[in-house]
Amino acid sequence: MRILVTGGAGFIGSALCRHLVADLGVGVVNVDKLTYAANLASLAPIGDNPLYDFIQADVCDAPAMAEIFRRYEPDGVIHLAAESHVDRSIGSPGEFLQTNIMGTAVLLEATRAYLDRAPAATRESFRFLHVSTDEVYGSLGADGLFHEETSYDPSSPYSASKAASDHLVRAWHRTYGVPALISNCSNNYGPYHFPEKLIPLVILNALEGAPIDVYGDGLNVRDWLYVEDHARALFLALTRGIAGEKYNIGGRNERTNLDVVRRICAILDGHRVDAGPHERLIRFVADRPGHDQRYAIDPTKVERELGWRAQESFDTGIEKTVAWYLDRRDWWEPIRNGVYRGQRLGLLADAG
Repeated sequence: MRILVTGGAGFIGSALCRHLVADLGVGVVNVDKLTYAANLASLAPIGDNPLYDFIQADVCDAPAMAEIFRRYEPDGVIHLAAESHVDRSIGSPGEFLQTNIMGTAVLLEATRAYLDRAPAATRESFRFLHVSTDEVYGSLGADGLFHEETSYDPSSPYSASKAASDHLVRAWHRTYGVPALISNCSNNYGPYHFPEKLIPLVILNALEGAPIDVYGDGLNVRDWLYVEDHARALFLALTRGIAGEKYNIGGRNERTNLDVVRRICAILDGHRVDAGPHERLIRFVADRPGHDQRYAIDPTKVERELGWRAQESFDTGIEKTVAWYLDRRDWWEPIRNGVYRGQRLGLLADAG
């Protein structure tokens, strides 16, 4: 089996590639443009494995995508390539529209052309899994959960671009018969996470004694999913999922942002890292524009139909995550000293 993974040098993509190759013995063709958040060091554990191939290419490049399909003849696609940081989408929405919408359209067309000439057996077994986000659904109130039938109501340029790409995937399935399905996940965390996102940013700022910014009152709620649990779910969705269906993947781990920050501070205090208590570094700052109040996924469908369960609770996963960052300065320090130094992103003054 050979799977084409787009965006495989990113956070979720690299976890997926490591799982497929190292845990399952599945062949992977990793296609990544290598933008700022991509990191080939995240793939070092499988870099020399004969089951793994890497190609630097942009999913918006139609000739490149066609050639990859021709050369490798994949048995399926897991499409993760995307600009993904909400704060950056506020300042530079055009990049999100191009990669997330047009890149998905190009990849769908490349898939359609490939399947049009493929043998019947390939057409029958092939699946295109589009990996999306719970943010397409907008904001929940104090109660309720996102279900696969929840209406879309995106709030940011990022979530709007992902909603648009979801609609393209569904349209290509209905119009052209592309055997595609969609997964929508809750917030991922874990090792190899680019440190612009909340959890790694808090860890590294705390380690450096820098301010830990909490947006608004810190009571916005997210449902947290350990990235390695997500990787397992994606393979099951590809191989057991039904074309035309959606699958919501969540960890059943709702926490306020403030609770997440305080938990990280407490773990670091326990490790006796620098001078505690680390909560002294917390400062409340102006909220992010369009900041959704609460996300929470009901993963019953993926649990029932695909036989998946999250193995990590938030408490076990966050302990592992903090320990990883403490041990892997070699991975994050070059990023921290180079492409991203921990500054705040997503202010309206940055947009233009």
